Amino acid sequence: MLKSAVMQRKQEVVYVSDNWVVQNLENALNTWNEKLAEIWQLITQSPEQFKGGTIWSVILNIHGALQAIGLALLVLFFVVGVMRTCGNFAEVKKPEHALKLFIRFALAKGVVTYGLELMMALFNIVQGVVSTIMNAAGFGSATQTVLPQEIVTAVEDCGFFESIPLWAVTLIGGLFITILSFIMIMSVYGRFFKLYLYTAIAPIPLSTFAGEPSQSVGKSFIKSYAAVCLEGAIIVLACIIFSLFAAAPPAVNPDAAAVSMVWSYIGELVFNMLVLVGAVKMADRVVREMMGL
Repeated sequence: MLKSAVMQRKQEVVYVSDNWVVQNLENALNTWNEKLAEIWQLITQSPEQFKGGTIWSVILNIHGALQAIGLALLVLFFVVGVMRTCGNFAEVKKPEHALKLFIRFALAKGVVTYGLELMMALFNIVQGVVSTIMNAAGFGSATQTVLPQEIVTAVEDCGFFESIPLWAVTLIGGLFITILSFIMIMSVYGRFFKLYLYTAIAPIPLSTFAGEPSQSVGKSFIKSYAAVCLEGAIIVLACIIFSLFAAAPPAVNPDAAAVSMVWSYIGELVFNMLVLVGAVKMADRVVREMMGL
């Protein structure tokens, strides 16, 4: 029984190379994998859950404070709208016109009062789309990018002088991978910041629905908020496509020199990463082009 326990412990040991070149590449890939896993976690989170909900509570306080200003602007936009759309006071006294104005004012007040609930309902719908995409693709988490064993073996077999060009290649490649991982995660954090900004200031642009001349501002606000929400679906699709690329790592020629192997591997890997980072960075533009916003 003791022997089997020792055997089991031996099987759990993970081989870690003591070669500096290999460690540098593995550290860069670990940073990339960590940021990619963090993206999957962030995309499935709601603004209430992000960072423990501390930011959300402050945003709610700001939203509530601006709601009073929004209701005041609601009356102003309504009066301006009536003055511009009605030629004289006699038109306002017509029952059908008065009813139309009353319905517009009531709907606009409802939008300002329950704007937060409407925005969260829209966000939850998009989150349902994101979950459907993830379930349909069969991805519960991002695929890990791992350094091929052929490269590890080739690098470890190199002598001191042969390793000198490998150091330069590894430094450049590791730096590129690390920078790309931070650019990508910053874009996802930027989406959360935009969600908070839209939620905090929502009562003011939503109050423009009270007047017919100013309602285009409210429509533009709703469209822009929907685009920010849909960015999550585009980011998930981009991560799924990259995960499929990562599942089939770049081909490595075992007969090539170690420098050539590492250079070709890093080049193809960085290209795939650039495609993903570009898709994540341009998620807002892609959504606007798709939806015609």
